[in-house]
Amino acid sequence: MKLFNPGGERGSAMSYATLLEKIEIMRSTLRWATRLERPDVEKLLRQANGLRDEVMQLSHKTRFVEAVSGDVERRTGEAPVPEPLAGERRRALLARSFVFEGTFGDNPKLLDALEIAEKAAPTDLPVLVDGESGTGKELMAKVIHANGARADKPYISVNCGAIPDSLLESELFGHKKGAFTGAVNDRKGKFESAHKGTIFLDEIGELPLPGQVKLLRVLQSHEIQRVGSDETIAVDARIVAATNKNLRKLIDQGTFREDLFYRLSVIHVTLPPLRERSDEIPLLLAYYGDEAAEALKRPPLAMTARLRDFLLRYAYPGNIRELRNILYRLACLAGDTADLSHLPEDIRPAAPATAAPPALDGALGAAPLSLAEAKRLASDEAERHCLERGLQEVGGTVAELARRWDMNRSHLQILLRKHGLHSKDFRKTH
Repeated sequence: MKLFNPGGERGSAMSYATLLEKIEIMRSTLRWATRLERPDVEKLLRQANGLRDEVMQLSHKTRFVEAVSGDVERRTGEAPVPEPLAGERRRALLARSFVFEGTFGDNPKLLDALEIAEKAAPTDLPVLVDGESGTGKELMAKVIHANGARADKPYISVNCGAIPDSLLESELFGHKKGAFTGAVNDRKGKFESAHKGTIFLDEIGELPLPGQVKLLRVLQSHEIQRVGSDETIAVDARIVAATNKNLRKLIDQGTFREDLFYRLSVIHVTLPPLRERSDEIPLLLAYYGDEAAEALKRPPLAMTARLRDFLLRYAYPGNIRELRNILYRLACLAGDTADLSHLPEDIRPAAPATAAPPALDGALGAAPLSLAEAKRLASDEAERHCLERGLQEVGGTVAELARRWDMNRSHLQILLRKHGLHSKDFRKTH
């Protein structure tokens, strides 16, 4: 979207970026004006700041949100363009050399967020990422950093909820030697460390009001002061903030500053919960399964069919973080093959009351299945029963069973691990 430029050529338009640039020039000119009284300068600066915030909000609503949904193209009078399929949207991002940083899946809401991030990344505009805990907000911050002009500069992460109030200013802005008890050396703060790069402010809703005032001052002046020092230090850091709280509600409750909210949310990205991105679950299971195996120095995790079916249908109230933790637990506790018994007790499904095949019966009761999925589950269960019967007949001797079935012994061992069967459990005792 363009704004009409009354000072330009007839019919010309001014982009948001150009308008914001002109406002910044005006603010800088006013700040260093020598022929104006200071009260007049401050009054004009307040007016310029208000105009800048209004334009940024308007820019966010029109340029970035409407551009993603295609409203801009439709307003030009062109024929409506069919919505691209999810796979096509991801491939288009890949074709533009977009760095995904471990974000998977073709969920439309996730792709909406990634496409907004793609447009925001080359700019220096602040970004606010919200979503439930564990949805990958810091991953989105890394996506924005990796796709911007600051990708080769520092990326500094700050958990605002984990810093004690008494240390907040020192953590963010640094301190001078002797500024307080224990300050034995000069120390850089997070903002100074992020100079020319990106600073990620996680759980911004947990920041106390005094800290919000100081952060707002940095956003306005792009300068900091170390604790115990009168010297100002210029900082140039791209800000990405994240929250799992509704900041507008916090504003109504008086615990979050409205002016800071508008400063941070020039670009607003919302991440959907994992339960709305079920297509991503198989990819995440494979990714974190391999990651856990590498971290624990163990072979890739094998799962029984019924465990995999459970993990594909589980609601994951803790989102991606919970899925990752489950995979690490399974990799740590299971032997060759993980089963339902290795899950945390509070999410482990209860044993079926009847002798019905557990994997198929549990899956049918959990969610509607396609015919192909039902056939696959039935086939897996039939395969398991056949293996159990065969092991019983040969008294748990795998070599004998392989000879009877005329199959490779190592392949038979793979099938046994797939279903969590152990030959020793079928050996006859006298």
